[in-house]
Order: sequence, then structure tokens, then C-alpha cells
Amino acid sequence: MQVTLVHNPTAGTGSPTTEELLQILEDAGFAATACSPKARNFNSVIARASGVVVAGVAVLVGDDRLPIGTARAFAAQADERKYPVPQADGVTIDRENEVILVRFQGAVYAFNLACPHEHTALRWREADGRFQCPRHESKYKPDGTYISGRATRSMDRFAVRQEAGAIVVDLSRLFESDKQAAEWAAATVKL
Repeated sequence: MQVTLVHNPTAGTGSPTTEELLQILEDAGFAATACSPKARNFNSVIARASGVVVAGVAVLVGDDRLPIGTARAFAAQADERKYPVPQADGVTIDRENEVILVRFQGAVYAFNLACPHEHTALRWREADGRFQCPRHESKYKPDGTYISGRATRSMDRFAVRQEAGAIVVDLSRLFESDKQAAEWAAATVKL
């Protein structure tokens, strides 16, 4: 697995050097690279990866996982909510409006937070790279496609469009994959 080590070698007296930490990671079987917190591409590294921070050292796991965050719509008009265009692949949850916004492989999707089976709030399982219902364990891919479990369809998608540098989600137009297959498939923004 690819990891990026973000390390400030002046973080503390007696702390290991970047080279020592890279060697430890490589000995553990990771393909490791290093990045300074002051590096020009640090923010893009953080945006693409998830990680762990311990004693001034962050180890970021490579691009096979989607980071998760929370957000609130920055504008609302009637049944529409506007969100910033995600700059990297990831999952953003707006609990107030019950929207999950996902950027995945060049596309943006907006999902209902509720599982289509019994309307329990879905959870993003970062380690597994998928959504899962905590109640009956229905599983879904990042694009909302049904994998397994008690649910009988994919995650419900909201109509979504890109407008003036924002993602606009129409909360009044929710598509079910088994009843509105064409609309469900079209409910995406290609970036």
C-alpha cells in the first residue's frame, strides 16, 4: 500500500528523522514517500488521502480511500442547496439537509442520507471504501450502487447540477434506482 509521510523533523528533541521513519514504514511493507508540511503540494496530498497523526507525524494512506468530512450548504433557495465543488475525491455529509455529497472518479453525486431499506442514516466506512447501513448492513459503492444486504435498490440520488462554481442539489427531486433508472443514472455531474 502507498503511504505519504508528512513529517516536521524539528517537531521535538529526540524525534526520529524523516529517513528513519521512511525506513520503518518500508520495513513494515509500505511503499512510502515523504512530504514536508511546508511543501507546495501539501494541501493536495491531504485532500487526496486519509491518515493518522501521532506526535507531529502524519502517515497518509494512498488514494484507495475517500476522506470524509461534514459540510453545510452555503446557499439555499426553495428546495435547492448549494455546495462548493469538491476539489478531490471524498465524502461530505450535510446532516442538517440529510445530503451525502460524493466526488468519485471524476463525478459528483448527491445522495439521501437515509438507507433505502428502512431509512436509517447511512455511514461511510472509510477503511472499506463503501457506505453501509448500521441497522441491517446493506452495502453500497461510492457511486451509490447496491452491493449486498437487505436493501433492494441502490442509494437514492438527488438531482444535481453544476452552476457558477457550485454543486446545486435539488431536494425536491429524489430518484430511486429501481423505479426511475434513467433519472437515477443521469443524477450526476461529470467534472
